[in-house]
Amino acid sequence: MSEGRLLNVGKIVNTHGIKGELKVWPQTDFPEIRFRKGGHLLMVPPEAGEPVKVEIVSAREQKNLYILKIKGFDNINEVEKYKGWELKVTEDERVELDEGEYYVRDIVGCEVVTEEGETLGQVTDILSPGANDIWVVKMPKGKELLLPVIDDVVLDVDVSARKIKVRLMEGLL
Repeated sequence: MSEGRLLNVGKIVNTHGIKGELKVWPQTDFPEIRFRKGGHLLMVPPEAGEPVKVEIVSAREQKNLYILKIKGFDNINEVEKYKGWELKVTEDERVELDEGEYYVRDIVGCEVVTEEGETLGQVTDILSPGANDIWVVKMPKGKELLLPVIDDVVLDVDVSARKIKVRLMEGLL
């Protein structure tokens, strides 16, 4: 495939009924966009194999899952083999985010520097414990710095340069 990197949007966990519907565990912040009628997805096998491009005929939410009807699949026997397959989109189909919002994959790996220009380390993980996210920064000597993602701390995020400028509040180091 030449689409470049593929992004997970869901996983087929089971069939639903006898008319070829699939139960999908959403793995996206935008299920209403990803699973809309007429939308296209790639069904990717869990092991090796060629992805299958599909079109969504209908979708509805049911108990934290989505029930999808895929064009061309009209009975349970045709969809049974897709249990465990991932649903993906190409990277160029990413949803544009609002100002100040970032994809996890755009933040993890960024270099973190203070407003004075001192390099603190690299973002290795993002935690979401409550009111705001916490960026985990691995410092050169192996120590981890936990940065709250708030306006007083995060001054500038340059995703293209892979650099984040921060102001260290008292007690963070």
